[in-house]
Amino acid sequence: MARFYGHQCRYCRRAGVKLYLKGTRCFTPKCAVERRPFPPGVHGQTRHKVSAYGVQLREKQKLRQMYGLLERQFQRYFEMAARRTGVTGERLLQLLETRLDNVVYRLGLAASRRQARQLVTHGHILLSGRPTASPSAACRPGDVISVGPKSRNSAIIQQALARTAPRVPAWLQLDSEQFGGRVLSVPQRQEIDTDVREQLVVEYYSR
Repeated sequence: MARFYGHQCRYCRRAGVKLYLKGTRCFTPKCAVERRPFPPGVHGQTRHKVSAYGVQLREKQKLRQMYGLLERQFQRYFEMAARRTGVTGERLLQLLETRLDNVVYRLGLAASRRQARQLVTHGHILLSGRPTASPSAACRPGDVISVGPKSRNSAIIQQALARTAPRVPAWLQLDSEQFGGRVLSVPQRQEIDTDVREQLVVEYYSR
């Protein structure tokens, strides 16, 4: 599976906001956005006029990088959202939020989405009691996400659970004693705290 292993903080600096790609580091003074609040590159501090297309592109890139997807993966999600009834931008966010790796992250079982993806691919996470190695597995209302019994002593999971209690969204229910949680419903837009203007993403793909 293709994956980008470069410097994650460049994404945040390019977007101009924290995408929380590095877990706990993003909440410390070491965060690259705090230390160098300008785009990367030798011309990063030079002001540029951004076209309407450029604004749409940057918003699309921000959303894609936030969830750790490659371009073709992200485009497939948009095509799936466009085929569904309702507001396309909201449907896109719902598809991204209900990915298994994102649910693991939202429940606070991992410090970042990248770490959550690693836990899933290494077989530490159970979806409704069944082991799965697919981070893109779609979670539905009623599904139970939990850490496998043999993985509960993992240092990564213990450190994640030892952090300050995460703000679990209303569409999820955390059960820390059972090392997991449950999907209560499909998330609505007001329940998704992702700082993105999804309409610009729709406009980008509708050119």
